[in-house]
Amino acid sequence: MAELDQRLDRLEAGLPGFAAKAVSSLRQPRAVWLRIPIALLFIGGGFLGFLPILGFWMLPVGVLLLAHDVPVILRPALRALSWTERSWSQMKSRLTRKA
Repeated sequence: MAELDQRLDRLEAGLPGFAAKAVSSLRQPRAVWLRIPIALLFIGGGFLGFLPILGFWMLPVGVLLLAHDVPVILRPALRALSWTERSWSQMKSRLTRKA
């Protein structure tokens, strides 16, 4: 859980102020009753990502929120987050080399 918190701290630092504040409040232990329904709504919205407004981006966000409370999801969520961070840094380095 500590590894997930560290990674989410880094992600939260890169978010705009209003989004960082929302993520920070959802990560609080007292927000479990709010976090789980919101995570399930995000996951459901991710499956409907082909519709306007909803998007496939909602699925991983919901899984990350749910990983706080469902230990079975924690390890796959951390692996996916590691892959995303590696891919993002590789893409950024390729773009800076071309520029």
